[in-house]
Amino acid sequence: MLNIHHLELFYYVARHGGIMPAVRNIPYGIQQPAVSGQILQLEEYLGGPLFQRRPFQLTPAGEELYEFVKPFFDGVETVAERLRGGAIQNIRVAATAIVLRDHLPEMLPHIRKKFPKLKMTLREGVQAEVSTWLTDGEIDLGVTVLEGKPPAGIHQEAILEVPMVLLVPTSLKFKTVDAILKQDRISQTLISLPPNDSLSRVFLAELNKRKMAWPVGMEVNALDLVETYASNGFGIGLTVAIPKRKPPKAVRVLPLNDFPKIAVGAMWQGKLGVIGRSLVDLFQDRAKELDS
Repeated sequence: MLNIHHLELFYYVARHGGIMPAVRNIPYGIQQPAVSGQILQLEEYLGGPLFQRRPFQLTPAGEELYEFVKPFFDGVETVAERLRGGAIQNIRVAATAIVLRDHLPEMLPHIRKKFPKLKMTLREGVQAEVSTWLTDGEIDLGVTVLEGKPPAGIHQEAILEVPMVLLVPTSLKFKTVDAILKQDRISQTLISLPPNDSLSRVFLAELNKRKMAWPVGMEVNALDLVETYASNGFGIGLTVAIPKRKPPKAVRVLPLNDFPKIAVGAMWQGKLGVIGRSLVDLFQDRAKELDS
């Protein structure tokens, strides 16, 4: 007889694109060897492989089985919540530390008034991480830098555009961007997000167009850390000008006026639920307040 638990494990493997991503997302404790063993039992029972391991790809049999079990397991939590007498009011949000710390707290009273049973899971991350989490189904909504066309299945909506700026320690003599970029060789350390993040990519691509080079010399994973290390004199920080946010006193802010602006917006996969839509609308309202 077909084991329903094996089907559940296969559902998570297919949904998240592999056994290890599935283990991270299964809502109860189970180790990778246990999942692998039970998936092998399922494949043995059905008479063939359900997916290719590396790179991960469902076989035709795996695709057919996933299409069959997906509607059931997708809806289990919804039914359980209804039977408990409530409606599902959960959302998982990822954004930068600045958004989570400086903006979301002021928006939460409005969203909780509309959804009093709301349960939120908040995760800090930069653009590259947010995109991966969305694709892997680990979050429902990301607020981050937007760049170009989103991956297939991902939707995005712009919220505001902000200019890039350099944070120059006041201990350095530079008072203009040109004074930095027109050096024969830029010797100062560039403090920035990882090179695969949109902010760094846009900046470095623009430098390349101008036949200039300034590789990232100190890589950090949050804009707050760019400010921290620049204000402590470890180099020149690359960040964005956030409306109504005061920079540290130990740095001089030099706008990159003739560089492309950075679009910040919301990203989601599939259909955006009513809670997600309400949050995006609140972010839009917040952006208008900051811009006024």
